[in-house]
Amino acid sequence: MSLANVARAFAPVAIIGAALAPASAAPSTAAADLAKVQAHMSSADSMTANFLQTDGRGRSAAGTLQLKRPGMVRFQYGSNDLLLVADGNRLYFIDYLVGQKSSWALNKTPLGLLLGDNPNVKSFARIQPSNDPRVVVVRASRQPYGTLILAFLRSPSAPGGLQLYGWTAIDAQNKRTKVTLSDVRYNVAVPASAFTFTEPKKRAR
Repeated sequence: MSLANVARAFAPVAIIGAALAPASAAPSTAAADLAKVQAHMSSADSMTANFLQTDGRGRSAAGTLQLKRPGMVRFQYGSNDLLLVADGNRLYFIDYLVGQKSSWALNKTPLGLLLGDNPNVKSFARIQPSNDPRVVVVRASRQPYGTLILAFLRSPSAPGGLQLYGWTAIDAQNKRTKVTLSDVRYNVAVPASAFTFTEPKKRAR
């Protein structure tokens, strides 16, 4: 999977397509669901999960996710050749196979919005209509850097009554990359070392 495809899934930025509908969500329901999203973000201080990433051409990659607010996340790809990590200030993508590193200011990405200590969800997110009452769909944008469409499953045992199921990232060229989560665990211990990385070594040509 190329650097561009990995970066598109997280850095610039519709999951569960069957849940999306063209009609508008009822204002009262949308407000209540957005409040649940706010409660989820405010009470989910850390998270671990497995993830499956699929790009627009159907190519997939899997790995593990560790997240800790504010501003820290690690996506470790199963091959161990690719790593995406945020240290609170910047988001880094490292390709150890070719010895390449790229980075972005975290506050210029939609992912940065979601990793805030206590993000004001209403300022950057809107509830999208869903045909499935079990699913809450949220569109979070930070233009011109891209859009993140997140899907939450209603779950009384999860923070705020919602469990993050996954998202679709849409870049400035309207290219989409989908990420699906499994084995999600909230408010678990995540070591600070998870958000560090070894510098890649440039390969001789």
